[in-house]
Amino acid sequence: MELRVLKYFLTTAREENITKAAQSLHISQPTLSRQLMQLEEELGVTLFHRSSHNIILTDEGQLLKRRAQEMLSLADRAKNEISQRNTELAGVVTIGSGELRSVGTLSRAMSAFHAEHQQVQFSIYSGNVDNVKERIDMGLIDVGLFAEPADVSKYEFIRMPETEINGVIVRRDSDLASMKAATPKDLAEVPLLLPGRALLHNEYANWFGEYFDRLKIIANFNLLYNAAVMVRNGIGAAFCARLDFDYEDLVFLPLSPKMEFGSVLAWKRESIFPPATKTFLEFAKSYIKGIS
Repeated sequence: MELRVLKYFLTTAREENITKAAQSLHISQPTLSRQLMQLEEELGVTLFHRSSHNIILTDEGQLLKRRAQEMLSLADRAKNEISQRNTELAGVVTIGSGELRSVGTLSRAMSAFHAEHQQVQFSIYSGNVDNVKERIDMGLIDVGLFAEPADVSKYEFIRMPETEINGVIVRRDSDLASMKAATPKDLAEVPLLLPGRALLHNEYANWFGEYFDRLKIIANFNLLYNAAVMVRNGIGAAFCARLDFDYEDLVFLPLSPKMEFGSVLAWKRESIFPPATKTFLEFAKSYIKGIS
């Protein structure tokens, strides 16, 4: 598959119309139609449902759309990284991160680095450990800030200085809000929203112990803001790590017994990074070790 043809495919998928896509690409409609048909023949699948008015992606087309976006993104990154060598330090450092207190340390390191290298920019992706690791392994992210527990056997990493404290957020007017901490018994009958990671669910099962079978789990989530809005609107309580800011009308309760964990800044072992990323990693390691 040629990158040029993948660009044709993505433009057509966006426009949902051959004529509009051809105009956007500044090529003729027959040329575009022929390229798309050849792509389907090469892959042995039908990529579009065609009608007289528009064309819609098939399931196979949706899968190719995702992969094509990733391939073109990698191609653009490679072009930029190669062209930036032998010039003033510049480029984009891509970082994936969960919602953690240790983002504070990471952001201060980024700020200090940017003060020295103002041509370097950062691209931030937010997601849980599994989301971030997947994008690192695919080459779409350089560095990840992982909450533990996490398998980092194939990564180099530096441990962050913060301790992440697990707890629940509840409405300020709930019966739980006046408590100093939440116990397994307190939460056994409360509708719960849990982070959608299997490893964390195992941790919660151990914490709840005999009360685990009585849990009322009504939703899983990967970003806390959405869960906080749901709690604010009366959907029980959400498990999360304590952050350095408050949500309006909500209260954070630590767990009793305590559930605490660490986090690491990690990158793929033996990766060859462009100068901007390589320099930032060396800076971040020194910065974080200085704090620790």
